[in-house]
Amino acid sequence: MGIIAIYPGTFDPITNGHSDIIARASQLFDQVIVAVAASTAKNTAFSTDERVELAQQVLVQHGNVEVQRFEGLLAHFVRACGAKAVLRGLRAVSDFEYEFQLAGMNKRLVPEADTIFMPTTEHYSYVSSSLIREIASLGGDVKEFVHPIVNAALVERVGKRINASKP
Repeated sequence: MGIIAIYPGTFDPITNGHSDIIARASQLFDQVIVAVAASTAKNTAFSTDERVELAQQVLVQHGNVEVQRFEGLLAHFVRACGAKAVLRGLRAVSDFEYEFQLAGMNKRLVPEADTIFMPTTEHYSYVSSSLIREIASLGGDVKEFVHPIVNAALVERVGKRINASKP
């Protein structure tokens, strides 16, 4: 079967930074599973099913990348998939402390898998899903930061929100 890597996150929405990490990881691992978190404390703009569908559409060209939704503890999902790696992207040094703590806990919970940190390509280092959502909700143009399919979904979602708030 080969080495399976899990790339977990909310992907709300999936950005070009996420896609870049996934494309690079697809060259290193036999299979990459993009694990879209269903249960999250975050107030997401898109439902889990919408986030899964957007990621599937954006990543369709990668034959060894699969998008799945998951609920509950990541360690359980990693074990159920038979993964040997948990992939985490790092944008800045400030990400490292939190990610390092998660990696340590995941190693205790699922010792057969290691966390692999991948630095984001420099020109995506400032891109985050939350910033993309905020810019889009304020009427800003985010098309250089997301796939055209995601941009269209954001415009539709934000357009409905803006129109609903008009008197």
